[in-house]
Amino acid sequence: MASGTAPGVGGPTRARLDARTLRTDTWWLYPLTTFVVFASFVVYATWRAFAGADYYAAPYLSPFYSPCLGDCVKGSSDFGQPFGGWPLSAALIVLVFPLGFRMTCYYYRKAYYRSFWLSPPACAVAEPHRSYSGETRLPLILNNVHRWFWYAAVVVALILTYDTVISFREAGGGHVGLGSLIFVANIVLIWLYTLSCHSCRHVVGGRLRHFSKHPARYRAWTFVSKLNHHHARYAWLSLFSVAIADLYVFLLASGAITETRFL
Repeated sequence: MASGTAPGVGGPTRARLDARTLRTDTWWLYPLTTFVVFASFVVYATWRAFAGADYYAAPYLSPFYSPCLGDCVKGSSDFGQPFGGWPLSAALIVLVFPLGFRMTCYYYRKAYYRSFWLSPPACAVAEPHRSYSGETRLPLILNNVHRWFWYAAVVVALILTYDTVISFREAGGGHVGLGSLIFVANIVLIWLYTLSCHSCRHVVGGRLRHFSKHPARYRAWTFVSKLNHHHARYAWLSLFSVAIADLYVFLLASGAITETRFL
């Protein structure tokens, strides 16, 4: 770029406009709402992750702590405690994987780039930054590991599926409680979000020259492509559902409420 040449919206081929935008609609509502909701979730999840308490109320284990691999309360470790000497909250051992998956997600990147960094805050609205390097430098270059986080997210989803199944279990038989139904709704939304991921679409149908020679993968690719159309919706719904599932377990474990049973 030549010296003195302005980048981005100030470039020589762009229209000379003094106004930041000519839009007259409430374009700021989407990034503002995203900022408030996302920031609220981050604050709540951070508090719960570091709390290290009230995460298990048999048979419910908070999805923030699953699998519980550290010094966990009795009955909450279905896969053992290989990190028994871990000095911090057990949630910090596993949360890095679902959190990494969401933070590097293509949709979430768009959402927090716009709402937190204003890059740009909306279409046809000038961003305040003087330069743009994309995802070629730290820390944003780390977003390129998204596909590997997707594999980890699948493992986490399988474990949460197991947690959902045993949420119907109790000593001497089974039961259906409000927590069981919340867990079912949560795992369905988590699977929809995970399978609708762009990386999943590439995994099942990428690097193929002829779909006609791979009918099974083509059907899988078609199915994931249909889910992918609603990826943003599943991203938000699963964010709410995992927080609600954790909150319900917290309220039970802390004694604030009692289980509502249907059977």
